[in-house]
Amino acid sequence: MPWRAPRGWVILGPLFLNLTVLRESWRLHPLAWIHRSEARFIAEELRRAGYAVRLRQFREDSVSKLRSGPFLLRVSDPVMFAAVKAFACTGTQYIGPSAAVMERCYDKYRAYCIASANGLDCPRTTMASDAAAIPFPLVLKPRRGSDSIGVRIHRQNPFPISTRTEDYIAQEHVRGAEFTIAVLHGRVGMPLRIFLPEGTLYSFSRKYLLRPARAAVRDGALAERICRTALKIAKVFGVDWAARIDLIQETITGRLCFIECDVAPLLGAQSAFAASLEAAGIGRTEQLRLLLSGATP
Repeated sequence: MPWRAPRGWVILGPLFLNLTVLRESWRLHPLAWIHRSEARFIAEELRRAGYAVRLRQFREDSVSKLRSGPFLLRVSDPVMFAAVKAFACTGTQYIGPSAAVMERCYDKYRAYCIASANGLDCPRTTMASDAAAIPFPLVLKPRRGSDSIGVRIHRQNPFPISTRTEDYIAQEHVRGAEFTIAVLHGRVGMPLRIFLPEGTLYSFSRKYLLRPARAAVRDGALAERICRTALKIAKVFGVDWAARIDLIQETITGRLCFIECDVAPLLGAQSAFAASLEAAGIGRTEQLRLLLSGATP
């Protein structure tokens, strides 16, 4: 189960004498490389902050043998999903999202259904096999993908038969300004504008290779609107740790659409998550304390 500090505790300094950062095993996949690197950098950062930290590889078949916790999970979304379910089954305490929250958010189709049912504005979304209900161009996404891998814009029929299954969703292509914002234990960051050409997907390559500029939103009314929406999204999904929430404001209508609630975001000092909190006055030392303590101030 996720680790939580007892109610009433005031955490003033390093919480653990020993902390194990779990990273995923090496494999020939870009997500493994990115998240193994982040795990290493976070472990080094925590050591500089006064924590005794060691790195260890996560293996789903050896969770019951782990004895040197608490465990901070720093793995990619598909591995995180397997990890939180494995920890839940064994009753092992860890620092990360709960299995229930991960279940709700990792399945994009389910996430959009939950968001829509709770009054959040979302791009029209269907299973890819029912995509005829959405006019072209449309966005095709893996239902349980992460980091925008496999996301494509399709401008006309037909799109590949292999994607017309329950493993893919089709979505209205909303054109406008993209924003991202961090939420951590009920505290919300400052929304960041992602400067992409209108209509361009925030693809895997743009996230990690051709990174666009980003900056805090200076329009006070818009920033407040995004913050309120992000907190509502966090409440709807029951976010119980850290989340990075992505939204897009449609240029023509001004509607603010929910895109994603990532409850296993990158947390490193250079991440959008960290930058959003920093812009809201939550410094890196405080971020690390909150990430590890699980206590809501």
